[in-house]
Order: sequence, then structure tokens, then C-alpha cells
Amino acid sequence: MASISSSPRTVEEIFKDYTIRRSALYRALTSDVDDFFSQCDPEKENLCLYGHPNDSWEVTLPAEEVPPELPEPALGINFARDGMNRKDWLSLVAVHSDCWLLAVAFYFGARLNRNERKRLFSLVNDVPTLFEVVSGRKPTKDKPSEPNVDSGSKSRNSTKRSIDGQVRSIPKLLDENFGEDEDEHGDTLCGSCGGHYSADEFWIGCDVCEGWYHGKCVKITPAKAEGIKQYKCPSCSTKKGRQ
Repeated sequence: MASISSSPRTVEEIFKDYTIRRSALYRALTSDVDDFFSQCDPEKENLCLYGHPNDSWEVTLPAEEVPPELPEPALGINFARDGMNRKDWLSLVAVHSDCWLLAVAFYFGARLNRNERKRLFSLVNDVPTLFEVVSGRKPTKDKPSEPNVDSGSKSRNSTKRSIDGQVRSIPKLLDENFGEDEDEHGDTLCGSCGGHYSADEFWIGCDVCEGWYHGKCVKITPAKAEGIKQYKCPSCSTKKGRQ
């Protein structure tokens, strides 16, 4: 294994080292794949795939020194070559290569502070993994978070109280009771003002009639709802009083 020419210390230097090593491994698993495949003879000893900071890749024996200068790649990638489908084998090597790239990056980043490590991982995470490239899988997009606020203060979730006093979210309750998808609960109407459901507002459900209400319409705040074991809307409360 070629020795590293320098020891990156800053977030930018470590990320540059990561991208160069990744670029080398990327070529080994794509444009140079026939050459890489031929070098991984199962009849040979434990072989490793290295990506060097000079943008070259190498299939060779693991480092002899103990402990090694850097974290070592997966051993024996060549042994499974003829026992697996070629694409599956390349995907397996890609997964191990992704792990190794992260290990090297955070080996260099061990002396960084918490915020710097977080920034380093964010930079790394914005780059597709080798596994995604080799397997053809597209990166999964993150679902946007929905802001939830009540009529004056922020609330984590719109809530519904069950008879046992536990708080459940509106989407979950609608899934359980009506079989609707989370994206389809916008047809829910406030029993007081008739307004449509909005994730930006605090809502509360009646445990008697199962109707939904804006917290502001029935003068219930998230804090107040926490102390209610069984919520009855104004209409159901009036009915009980008459009875």
C-alpha cells in the first residue's frame, strides 16, 4: 500500500481526500471494472481494494504493520468473486468500499470538534455512495418535515385524545379509523368553523362524536390538552347537560 503523502486536518482537506479516494474506487468499479475483476483472482491470498490520495486504485495484500497506518479495507474480496453474480459481487465490494472511505475520513476527523465532524459528514452524505452507483439505486429523497404551530405558540403535533388519555396524531388516527392515507386527511373539517385540516395548526378530536376541531375554535391549547383525559366538544358537552 502506498503511504499517504500528507495528513489532512481541516474539514475541507479531509473531504478532498475522501473525494479523491472515492474517485479512484469509482473508476475501479465502473470504467476499469474489467481490469479490476481480472485482478481479484480467488486463487490468490486475501486481497483488498485501495483508493489512494493520488487518485489511483490498487488491488493488493493488506498492510503488514500492526496497527496499520490507516483503517484497512475489507479483506478477501476476491474469494467471493466466482461464487456470486458479477453485479452482486461488485455491489458487495462497493458497500465495503463505502465503509472504508468513511472510516478513513473519520480517522482523520477524530481531532475535529463536534460541529466540524457534523459538517464533514454532511459533505460526505451529499455525494452518492459507491453502492448506489454500482447497483443503480437512486438516492432516497428525504420527506419534507411539516411545521406545526397552534394559535400563538409552536406545537410538535396535532393531537387527538383517546379514552385512555394517550395522545395520538391526526394522521395515525385517521389511518386506524377510516383507512385513509396520511396524504389524504386534508378533507377533515373543523366541527366549529368548517375549515379544512392543516398541519400548521393545532387540532383536537372529540372522544364522543369523533369530530375534529381547531384548538383555537374550542379554546384548547396543546398544554391544556395534555391535562384532559377525555375531551368532549362543546356540542357533546351541551347535549350531556340537557340530558
